[in-house]
Amino acid sequence: MNSASASSHEVLNRLVTEQVNDRTKTLGELDSERIMLLINDEDRRVADCVRAIIPQIAACADWVVDAFRRGGRLFYVGAGTSGRIGILDASECPPTYGTDPSLVQGIIAGGFRAVKDPVEGAEDSAETGAADIDAHGIAAADVVVGIAASGRTPYVLGAMRRAKELGARVVALCNNADTPMAEIADLKLEAVVGPEAIHGSTRMKAGTTQKMILNLITTTAFVRSGKVYGNLMVDLNPSNEKLVHRAKRIIALATGAGDDRVDAAFETAGRHVKTAIVMLLANVDADRAKALLQQADGFVQRALDLHRRA
Repeated sequence: MNSASASSHEVLNRLVTEQVNDRTKTLGELDSERIMLLINDEDRRVADCVRAIIPQIAACADWVVDAFRRGGRLFYVGAGTSGRIGILDASECPPTYGTDPSLVQGIIAGGFRAVKDPVEGAEDSAETGAADIDAHGIAAADVVVGIAASGRTPYVLGAMRRAKELGARVVALCNNADTPMAEIADLKLEAVVGPEAIHGSTRMKAGTTQKMILNLITTTAFVRSGKVYGNLMVDLNPSNEKLVHRAKRIIALATGAGDDRVDAAFETAGRHVKTAIVMLLANVDADRAKALLQQADGFVQRALDLHRRA
């Protein structure tokens, strides 16, 4: 092993995520229930870890809201588990909030084949990370969140550097402190939750923190973009039977209307939940409801307030 490789191994060995967890050293000697109790004890540390950095997560969400208003997008970039978690969060935005699939995107080292199968060595190329940023047309209006438990994955570092060169706002989400990713980023989200129950298995606590944080970012950004009324997801896409039922249930909860009125409004509104809600609460037709929503930038409450002031 040459000196550079030895130095790199020493750095990796010092990472919090690469330490042995003293609390779970007896794991291999236990029955199923006791294994799960120990793992669950570790998992309970995750929420507190995330809560401690909510001010930074909120700042990231504010950037995303601003990006959406300026016509920008949100990108997640990661390798392995981190890349898959980014793709999962991105893929759930269109059905939940009725967004265009291009608005929130996940980029993973090795391409979409890596979502299912390991792509050996894909995470080791900073050049490929940079090239994938170019391939997605990242621009100054966008926000790019690099995700890596270690905070030093070359693919993610290359992507973050290139995104920053292009003027995008760049965020580091990692599970170690003072990492190369944090040095590049405009904003760092350091969720240092400690050693894993299984040594080095960062799909566990580290992955859970990442999932929670991405949920917080997109959920908050879409609430602040008018896609939620109260706590109802009024911009969902009713693309299957279950979601049609949910859409009608949301209209009923928002308005207190009976089934017949809900069904009629839903169809008259072109199956658009927000329009149906404004129709029923403001007692207006579909065209007027749509016009109010357009004036209100898609916010249901603002649309209702505009109608009352008219």
